[in-house]
This record gives sequence, structure tokens and C-alpha cells, in this order.
Amino acid sequence: MFGCRSLLKQTRKRKRRKPDKFNSKRRKQNPQLTEEQQDFATEDGFSLKGSSPTQNYGVQPLGNLYFSSSPHNSRNTGLGNIQTLTDELVLDILGFLGGTHLGILSTVSKSFYVFCNHEPLWRNLVLENCNDGFLFNGSWKSTFVAAYNPAFDDSKTGSLGFKVKDFYSDYLFQSWLCANLEMKHEWLERDNIIRRKGISVDEFVSDFETPNKPVLLEGCLDNWPAMKIWNRDYLVKVCDDALFSVGPVQMKLKDFFAYADQAQEERPLYLFDPKFANKVPKLGQDYEVPVYFNEDLFSVLGNERPDYRWIIIGPAGSGSSFHIDPNSTSAWNAVVKGSKKWVLFPPDVIPPGVYPSLDGAEVACPVSITEWFMNFYESTKTWKKKPIECVCKAGEVIFVPNGWWHLVINLEDSFAITQNFVSRRNLLNVLDFLKKPNACTLVSGTRDRVNLHDKFKKAIEASFPGIIDELAKKAEKRKAELEKPSFWDSVKDSNSGGFKFSF
Repeated sequence: MFGCRSLLKQTRKRKRRKPDKFNSKRRKQNPQLTEEQQDFATEDGFSLKGSSPTQNYGVQPLGNLYFSSSPHNSRNTGLGNIQTLTDELVLDILGFLGGTHLGILSTVSKSFYVFCNHEPLWRNLVLENCNDGFLFNGSWKSTFVAAYNPAFDDSKTGSLGFKVKDFYSDYLFQSWLCANLEMKHEWLERDNIIRRKGISVDEFVSDFETPNKPVLLEGCLDNWPAMKIWNRDYLVKVCDDALFSVGPVQMKLKDFFAYADQAQEERPLYLFDPKFANKVPKLGQDYEVPVYFNEDLFSVLGNERPDYRWIIIGPAGSGSSFHIDPNSTSAWNAVVKGSKKWVLFPPDVIPPGVYPSLDGAEVACPVSITEWFMNFYESTKTWKKKPIECVCKAGEVIFVPNGWWHLVINLEDSFAITQNFVSRRNLLNVLDFLKKPNACTLVSGTRDRVNLHDKFKKAIEASFPGIIDELAKKAEKRKAELEKPSFWDSVKDSNSGGFKFSF
């Protein structure tokens, strides 16, 4: 897991694109939405969630300023001499302040009032200071105040806040918009993954694992007890007071569900815990590894193996932005409840809007998953190598080959189990990855990053003598066959560019 400081550092490296044009002339009337929400519905097919919107303090997209009868932008006048700084930089600076100073600064001007009440600032303060979990109190600011002064009644201060007139900011508006948008139908309709049911292990290996191709497997979870008994009541009861990893904090499951029911934000937290089966052994007994993934060579390390299995619980909108699974492993992900939208790109195709560092240690990407769909998804339709996409529903398992970029977003409250594994088809790749010069920054899920390669190789050679040499010889043979010229290449006259036949 990331420490909170490194988590905030990663967040600050991400770039937000300016939102596309917004037009309120054609409102999509929805009786569940307020008039203000309907103003932000767009003619491009976007719609806002019917539940109560988060407060945006009257912030409007910058383009609206050009249609305003007044040229005044209170964002600039309220910031004074620092108005030339970008909104992102202003928020980065405010991120160094504590809650007390943010509260004081918010009284200086209308502009500082909006900036200092930006929910992610208060979210970071809660996650930095409440390592043992928190009780969500409707908003991150209220949660922070309640944690430090439980007797304070913030309802008297106006929990909905004030609306500031003539405040224009693309950055702040898009943050609010991404927190309140529904997923568009066209973002979900493309389903081009190969689906299989009841295939043999040999077919899986030859058709998908060896060629490193994703596949969605149906019918693998029919015998899982989890499919029948996992629901909120069961999980809360069986987990009791166990603490699970939720971002950089530890939380009881009942407290996490309370957060998930109230929060509506751009990047919802989700529970992602690698030690769940140790904390609550019953959870580990409620599922079994599908037969296609039984071979897991990292198991030779015993208790020293890197983290490899996780329980994943999250509300709609939570998920993982584009990444490649750790240590060059492959993975499977099984949905027990709910559904997930997957977008996958092969190893040689970097997704649009994603910028990995040269050594692969860091990845800069859009602030949120919704923002990626808003700004980049449409462009993939014209790509030669289109992404593999699907909606994985309860009872289905997706195989994610090693090296594939993938993004996942929960479309509803979801429970899932995922495991990373190393098989013979991928062993050489993993060993090569673990011995890279910068392995100490790339390897994850273990305290001993530097020596993992040597430990793993030694354990493999002890458990499976000769397997590494055997796989290396097969790999060389396959490489030679691929490089071997075809018949027509062999008879082609390289000098004349024509063909030369010998009879």
C-alpha cells in the first residue's frame, strides 16, 4: 500500500484536461434533479446522478464567462497577486495547510472560500490524520471537524455552504462534474472480449495464456459459497471488528459501507486488502481458485511471496485507473456481486492520456476514471489497435495477461476477488522483471525488493529442477522459428526485388 504522502504526491503528478464545452440550452429534464443540476446536463448525452449533488459553491466552467453580461471573475479578484497561478497549483499550495488555517483562509475572500472548501483538500487531511479509520459525516470537511471536535454542531454553519457569484474555473468545475456524472451508455456498450464457458485447461493455455490474450470466463464460480452468501449483512457479521485497507487508512467494514452510502466524489475510496484471508479466514474459505489458474509458482516462496490476492469492495464510480499489474504477473478477477467495466490495451500500446516514466516506476494519468472517459475514450474508436472492452458481471471471471494496461470502474456496489499469479508460460518474464537494475523501485508487495529475484530463482530451482533452462531453450526455439524466413522470403531475389525460382 502507498503511504499517504506518496499517495498525495502521485495525485499531484496527474494532469486534468479542460472540460469539453458545456451547453445548457438543451436541458435533459429529470424530475429527480434540481434545476441547478439540469443546467449542467449537456447536449452531448451526459446526465447527472439523481441523488443529491455535491456542493460546487456556484463554480461554473470558464467558457460561461464569455457569455456572461459581466466580465468579472471573482476567482481572480479574490486571489489577488496569486491569480496568475493555475487552479491546480493553488490547491497544491493549500494542501500544505492544516484544517485550522484552511478555515481561517476561507474567510479572506470569496475565491479563497471556494478553494479552501475544495473537498479533496479535506479528504487528504482526514486520510493523513485518521490512520485508524474514520466515521464519514456527509462531507470530508464535516468528517475532519467531527474527528477533532465531536461536540461541534456543523449543521449550524450551513453544511451546504454558500454559492459564490461569477466564479469561473474549468479545473474546479470538472472535479465537481466528474463526481456527479453518470456513465454514458456509449462508454459501456462496446464488448469485444472473447467469452468462453466450459473450456478445458489445455484450451485456456493454448488459446489465451500462451498467446497472452484476455478472455472472459463464464461458469467458473458456480460452486463458490461466496456467490450465495456474500452480502453486506453477512460480511459485516463475519468480519466484525477486523480492519481492512482502504486507501492509506484501516477501516471496519461497517464504517466503510457507511462511507460508501454517503460519499459522492470524483475518486471514491475502495477497499483493497491483500491480507483479508489472514484477518478473516472464513473469507478465504468462501472461494477457490478457478482450475485455469491453479499453477502459481510464486507459492514456492511460502510466507515470503509478494502480496498476491485481494478482496475488493467499492461503490459505483470507484476503481483503478490505467496500470499494469505488479512484478510482470498475470491476474484473474472474479466478480461476486455487482459489475465492472474493463478497458484493456496490449503491452505495446500506451492508453491515451497515460504517460509512464521511462523506467516504468511512475505513471501520470487523468485525475479520475470518469475524466479519462470524458476526454480520451472517444479517440480510441479510430485506433488501429482498439482496446479490449467488456462489462464483467457477477459470476464471471476475467483473465488479465501480464503486461496489459487496464482500467476498471465499478458500475454499482461490487464485491470481487482477484489474484496475481506466475505460471510456466510467464516465469521467464517475471524473472527478467525482478532482476532489472531498478527493481528496488519497480517490485511491489514485498519488503525485500532487492533480493526477491535471487530468492525466487533459488526456490524454483529447488522445487522444479531444470525448469528454467528448459523454458529458456523453448523460448529460444520459438524465437528462432519466428525469425526464420518464410518460403517466399527465401526465394525472393534481394538484388532485383523480384522472385527467383529454382527447379
